[in-house]
Amino acid sequence: MTSPEPSTPTRPSDPADGALYDAIAVEHATIYGYGIVSAHSNPEDNYLVSKSMAEHRDRREAGLAKLEERSIAGPLPAAGYQLPMQVDTPTDAAKLAVRMEEDAAVAWRAVVEQATTEQDRAFGVAALTQCAVAAARWTQVLGTKPVTVAFPGGNE
Repeated sequence: MTSPEPSTPTRPSDPADGALYDAIAVEHATIYGYGIVSAHSNPEDNYLVSKSMAEHRDRREAGLAKLEERSIAGPLPAAGYQLPMQVDTPTDAAKLAVRMEEDAAVAWRAVVEQATTEQDRAFGVAALTQCAVAAARWTQVLGTKPVTVAFPGGNE
């Protein structure tokens, strides 16, 4: 029998799996957001949009594969997402990109903190690092300082 609505996967109760699940959900939202960033960015920043979006897609797919190896259904992307700010200009687009990278860094830092295997911890550290580098690049586009923070994904 078919259901009128797809079933939504349940977030895993295990802290490590739950953190990975949450990080993948953030990746879905970030990929969506980069569509908005792309539509409003200056043409000279398109390379950065493409690079950032590709990194997030690769991370999402790798994270989904990790969950699948554990027989855990990954989170589904939403049909749309509420943006944290109005985006009408290239400056707004760059600010949204920084915000998304910072939010993704928070999610991947949680993966690092909850990881129970060396592989998951290494995957989380790599993801956290990529998010921090992307945030720094977008901060340079904005021309603001400091370009980066000492401990990405946290409020230290």
